[in-house]
Amino acid sequence: MTSLRTSTIGFPRTGPKREMKMALEKYWGKKITESELLEVSDKVALQSLRDQEAAGVDLIGVGDHTLYDHVLDWSERFGLTCKRVREAKLTGLEAYFTQARGRDGIPALDMTKYFDSNYHYMVPEVVADTVPRGNFAPFLAHVQLLRSKAAKADAVVPIVLGPVTLGKLCKYAEGRTAAALVKDLVPLYKELLGELSRAGVKEVQLHEPWLVMSDAETEEVRSLTTAAYKELGGCGGPAVNLCVHFDSLSPAVYSYVVELPVKRVTLDFCRSKAMVEIVEKQGFPATKELGAGVVDGRNVWRNEAAAGGILQRIRKAVQDDARVVVAPSCSLQFVPYDLDHEEEGSIPAEVRAKLAFAKQKLEVLTKLASSDSSSTAATWIGEDNLSGVEGAKGVTPEMYTRSEPFKERRGKQLAELPDFPTTTIGSFPQTAEIRKLRREWKEGKVGKAAYEEQIDKEIERVVGIQKEIGLDVFVHGEAERSDMVEYFAQKLDGMLLTRHGWVQSYGSRYVRPPVIHGAVVRKGGAAMTVREFAVCQKASGAVPVKGMLTGPVTILNWSFCRVDVPRAEQAVEVALAVREEVADLEAAGCRVVQVDEAALRERMPLKKEESEKYLEWAVACFRLSTCGARPSTQVVTHMCYSTFEDIIGRIDGMDADVLTIENSRSAGEMVAALSSYGYARDLGAGVYDIHSPVVPTMDDMAARLQGLLSLLPPSRTWVNPDCGLKTRKWDEVIPSLKNMVTAAHKLRESHVSA
Repeated sequence: MTSLRTSTIGFPRTGPKREMKMALEKYWGKKITESELLEVSDKVALQSLRDQEAAGVDLIGVGDHTLYDHVLDWSERFGLTCKRVREAKLTGLEAYFTQARGRDGIPALDMTKYFDSNYHYMVPEVVADTVPRGNFAPFLAHVQLLRSKAAKADAVVPIVLGPVTLGKLCKYAEGRTAAALVKDLVPLYKELLGELSRAGVKEVQLHEPWLVMSDAETEEVRSLTTAAYKELGGCGGPAVNLCVHFDSLSPAVYSYVVELPVKRVTLDFCRSKAMVEIVEKQGFPATKELGAGVVDGRNVWRNEAAAGGILQRIRKAVQDDARVVVAPSCSLQFVPYDLDHEEEGSIPAEVRAKLAFAKQKLEVLTKLASSDSSSTAATWIGEDNLSGVEGAKGVTPEMYTRSEPFKERRGKQLAELPDFPTTTIGSFPQTAEIRKLRREWKEGKVGKAAYEEQIDKEIERVVGIQKEIGLDVFVHGEAERSDMVEYFAQKLDGMLLTRHGWVQSYGSRYVRPPVIHGAVVRKGGAAMTVREFAVCQKASGAVPVKGMLTGPVTILNWSFCRVDVPRAEQAVEVALAVREEVADLEAAGCRVVQVDEAALRERMPLKKEESEKYLEWAVACFRLSTCGARPSTQVVTHMCYSTFEDIIGRIDGMDADVLTIENSRSAGEMVAALSSYGYARDLGAGVYDIHSPVVPTMDDMAARLQGLLSLLPPSRTWVNPDCGLKTRKWDEVIPSLKNMVTAAHKLRESHVSA
């Protein structure tokens, strides 16, 4: 067999050493100019190009680089700037970052998860007077810059978010539809392809991940897609590589996608065995090339044997190596940049040998393309379910159920609290001094006793601030935690942390997902959070303090999981560790435990039939972690920045006493859905956007609270921000929380007088 060509369809936008994060935060802090920010951005994009060239990639996807979010980029390039920004007559980066972050009087766009990934995108808004128009000059200049610096200009392949996916990702006012917008966008896409062709571009990638969604089987999406690509494929522009990722295509969608007038179709062969089976059964057109997405872009394991086995089957099905191009399963933005940045000895050698970050994925890519692997190793490990897992882990059916139902136990919980009780979601701002302290402790420059003494002082300081503000339920502030998952990974066997394995969550928010490599249990059976809780409760006196835990599904979904056992089995292990921690907190006097499941929706399969299986075991694992709590212990969970309206029944089935949610950016959509469902538990719908530097007014928050009274009585309507406050500054947080508490007092007074 001959050597195959290789292609990439996206690369980390962070820079090798988080250069983009640092530049953005300096720009927002007015420490660098716009031109200096753009200079850093160009350097990061050029470094990405050079790294892919050095690896020997034949066709390098470019243009996915972004200052904040690629969906926001494309909404701007097609003239979909939101109305409130247009009315403020903002332009350029001022308009761009206002949509991303908001400003006084102008709320930011809604933010939600990008398909089933851990990345968040800004949701474009299409209203009555939205008129698409092309603004391609910056993108074309960026492509030309990279072409001019590339060793081979024709190896540079621009990445463009496809019209169907862009249309489907938008939010629509009454009277506007995705179908109508896509039809309006197609002429502009033709214009863009023409501009790229005139610039000498020979090939372009159009990314259409929406085609893996269940509704891609509908006549509406099929006809919309075929009509759009009939025009784009016949416009005389560059050859089109249609990239579809995040899941397998269904057989019905595959049948029409492979007939679209494009040069190549690149598919995701890593998410399930279905995709390669469909290609084998239905065949592949002899007139097209197949992009074989066999290098997993969503996990950090090399897994070369499995990838080689899939590739072998693909080559056999296509029967022409000249028409097979080896690719990652999706953009490599979802994995860290470079494993070589991890110091020798920081990761056990036997684990490190099995890992691959983005640069190492390129090595795997080119190795697969140049080898004649005859491996038939499977990459799938069976269905995710709890069958057979419980008994092996000592789990019994009664461990999934609270000892009393909600209506009976609710009256035993925190009876001393007033109506509209106030609290926060967990974290408080982390100062440079706190971050330095944690870093020096990890490096051995500060001893354990000295470290804990400083952390305790910070907890006591945070308690003092909460007393001054007048909150009703306190938190310890999480000064000891750099991340809500990373912290627990440090306390659990079977998980390891990297030092430089950063991945973009959104904008300048980067996270370091832990790597699960073995059985997960608490180290030595020791408590993970009790010490800090006890310090906080002592300083707080009679005011209740939350025990702050991250839920098992979020720990799993915000980690790079094992690929040798089902995720459900890993989730049970984590759930049992959390269950033990809940018991230890109760033993220390904790009366309210928050178990965050911010990532319940992430990694949920995109197809309905598979998502139901996932939700069954995910909800069961949350219950396993919390149902050992006493009836008098209030269990809180938190969810944010995703769409949950279609799974509210499952959320209710988690049997938490209080649900706290993001609400300020999503215009009350989740609250309306909960009301329609008849949700009857306590609710804390966030009253202000913690991702914006804007200090919300008391009147605005009071109005939001008033709107909640149609759903729940005041005694069960909690008052809290959208999310944790770690990324904000104290001079933003203190006035915001004071206004929030004042709003709650105003509602209490009006409720009493009524």
